Amino acid sequence: MPRRLTAVLVLALLGTAAGAADGLRVATWNISFYSGGRIPQIQTSVYGEFDGRSFAPDAILLQEMASESAVAQIVFALNTAPGSPGDWAMAPFTDGNDTDNGFVYRTSRLDLIGAVVVAEGGPPPNHPRDVNRYDVRLVGYESDAAAISLYSSHMKAGTSSQDQQRRLLEAQAIRADAESLSADRHFLLGGDFNIQSSSQAAYQELVGSQANNAGRFFDPIATPGSWNNNGAFRFVHTQDPVGPGGMDDRHDQLLLSATLVDGQGLDYIGDPAIPYSTFTWNDANHSYRAWGNDGSSFDTVLRSEGNEMVGPAIADALKAVANGAGHLPVFLDLRVPARIVADGLLDFGTVVQGSDAAVILTVGNAGDTDLWGDGGIEDAVYTLAVAPPYAAPFGPHTDAPGGTLNQHAVTLDTSTVGFFETTLVIASNDPDLPEFHVAVIADVVEPCLADWNRDGTVNTLDFLQFLNAFTAGDPAADLNGDTTVNTLDVLVFLTAWADGC
Repeated sequence: MPRRLTAVLVLALLGTAAGAADGLRVATWNISFYSGGRIPQIQTSVYGEFDGRSFAPDAILLQEMASESAVAQIVFALNTAPGSPGDWAMAPFTDGNDTDNGFVYRTSRLDLIGAVVVAEGGPPPNHPRDVNRYDVRLVGYESDAAAISLYSSHMKAGTSSQDQQRRLLEAQAIRADAESLSADRHFLLGGDFNIQSSSQAAYQELVGSQANNAGRFFDPIATPGSWNNNGAFRFVHTQDPVGPGGMDDRHDQLLLSATLVDGQGLDYIGDPAIPYSTFTWNDANHSYRAWGNDGSSFDTVLRSEGNEMVGPAIADALKAVANGAGHLPVFLDLRVPARIVADGLLDFGTVVQGSDAAVILTVGNAGDTDLWGDGGIEDAVYTLAVAPPYAAPFGPHTDAPGGTLNQHAVTLDTSTVGFFETTLVIASNDPDLPEFHVAVIADVVEPCLADWNRDGTVNTLDFLQFLNAFTAGDPAADLNGDTTVNTLDVLVFLTAWADGC
């Protein structure tokens, strides 16, 4: 799938109704020192709808959770919200130093395969809070190429040299852990970084090029800079929707692995080479959003009345959840990989030598559009390869999800008698089945004299067509091989015709 998406396509994905975003929607949300409550406000923030838009994520990385019961209340709020699919669950909670991370996800879309503490928080000079990693795999997939490691981080606040050093230590731990993942594993970092500028050492540790770039992260909206109190970044600010400082910091972010911005397989819906718009929140090149921020509240509290992104009800709910010192959630959408489906066997049956022989192979994209939407699944791209005497159109071929499957004619050279058995290989971008094997068999036999038209059946048509050839003096009617077409040849054919094949 090409990296660049048209503005029309991305806008179509973003304009879906509540709970129906195409692909996988991942979010990060710091609900400052959340110990429970604010259930209706959380429900409206997540499943409220305005102008056809809703937050409606599939996974949320949470920061500043006060306890396991606090995360459980988030799950309760999500499962009982009007419009919710009711399939939310939480990952195992670790009670570490200070407040903690949490992770909630939809079980119909993600399988949790692991939850680990990457680095423990503590007093200076250590970073203050734990770093957690949650490993998930897309429902319906089996390979590591359909798995994501999701890091959640709440870095040290402040601007002092010690604050920055403690953030750097945390960033180093995250990058080192990402470097240890398998080559096929995608990874993502979400959280409250408390970083004021992309030039700070912690941020450069995450996104900068190093000798080992296996653990490198990328900003999917290509928006570096000095974010703090800078109106040029007013559309991506996340803090503070209600505090005295107003909306003037990009503390909350989602960063992606190289494999999530390479335009292949599981991938960001948007163009990571294009910086986020500086004149509209509704950037057609990106699925990334600071939910609730329409860019009209720089250096002041989040606007409710007239909020063009979420409207007054959702804006008020987001501010109530923030509870005086919070953050807006950030989300982005990921396109899931293609799935290949094809015939498992091509049986030509018994074929007469010298005849034309072809069988149709059906191949296509079996991505689950009911689960991921038409626009949330990568197009299948594949080639066909088979050994002689068979032949197939090599490709590459493509197939979008949800439509009619492709059909390809596989042909057989019948010039040689024999039983031919081989394997046709479909090489594709399906991470679970990069090579789909199709068994191909045929039995090429010498022609039966009585089956003159070689249609596999001896009947009157064979007799009539032989007579036509005989009358025309066709050399093929010289059945006794004496180089003359005469009545002796008719007698040979009649004998064979009477005996059948």
